[in-house]
Amino acid sequence: MTDTAWTLPGFDLDRFVQETLAEDLGEGLPGGGRDVTSESVIPDDARFSGVMDSRDAIRVAGLPVAAAFFRALDPDMEIAILVEEGAAIAPGTDLMRLTGNARAMLTAERSALNTVQHLSGIATMVADYVAAMDNPDCTLLDTRKTIPGLRHLEKYAVRMGGGSNHRMGLWDAAMIKDNHVLVAGSVGEAVRRAVDAGVAEIICEVDRIDQIEPALEAGATRLLLDNMDPPTLREAVSLVAGRVPTEASGGIALDTIRAKAATGVDYVSVGRLTQSAPAADIGLDFTPL
Repeated sequence: MTDTAWTLPGFDLDRFVQETLAEDLGEGLPGGGRDVTSESVIPDDARFSGVMDSRDAIRVAGLPVAAAFFRALDPDMEIAILVEEGAAIAPGTDLMRLTGNARAMLTAERSALNTVQHLSGIATMVADYVAAMDNPDCTLLDTRKTIPGLRHLEKYAVRMGGGSNHRMGLWDAAMIKDNHVLVAGSVGEAVRRAVDAGVAEIICEVDRIDQIEPALEAGATRLLLDNMDPPTLREAVSLVAGRVPTEASGGIALDTIRAKAATGVDYVSVGRLTQSAPAADIGLDFTPL
C-alpha cells in the first residue's frame, strides 16, 4: 500500500513534518540542527530495515504521516504500509516496514511514532465509544478540545475511529453558549443576532427546558442539550419534535453514553475523544543491513 497519495484538506503535511523535525533537531538554537547521537554513533552510509508494530488491539491512524517523516530525511527509503487507516487490528500486528538510511530512520523515529501513537489512541477511544453507544441512529461527535496545531490530524483520527466531526473551528458554524447569552441578554436574542448576521448554521446550547422554544423561535438550526440526564433529554427531544437536530453534551462517559444516545438525540459529543485519549502502544524495531 502506497503512502504518496495521502492528503488531508486544510492540513499542510510537508510543513507539519518539517516543523516537527526542526523542533526535535533544535534548528535555530546554538549547537542545534543535528541528531548528535546518530551522527556520532552511526556511519553515514549505514542501512537499517525496520518494522513498526502495535503491542495492543487498536484502531490505526496516522501511518501516512509517519511515512512522510522518514521520506523527508531519506527520499529513497523503501516504505510499505501494511494496514489500512481505520483498521481494527490485533496485538502484534505489523503496521509498516522500512528499508533505508539508518541515520534517517533513527532521526525520524520519535516524530513518526509520536504521531501514530497519538492518532491511533484517539481512533481507538472513538471506536470504544461508538461500540458502547451501540446506536446506529445516533452519531458520535468530537469537539474543539484539541491540541493547538493538531486539530486537523486529531479530527481525522476521530473519523478513522468511526466518529464524525463537529465544527472544525470558529468559522464554520455559530455555537451560542452561556457566555454569549449572558452578553446578549437571553437565548432568543443571541440567536436572533446570529440570524441577522446571516449565519447559516446556528447551534444553540440550552441547559434548561424553558430555553428550547425561545431558541427555536429565534431561528436556531440545532440544539445542544447540555448536561441533561436521560429523562430530561427525552423530554427535550419530545419538545423539539424533529424541528431541528439535537445533540447531547456534557457528562458523557463510556458508562453513560448508551443511555444518553437512547433518548432520541441525533448526536452525542464527547470532548475527551481528542482531549484525553491515551497513546497507543506502538513500537519500531530496527535491524542493521
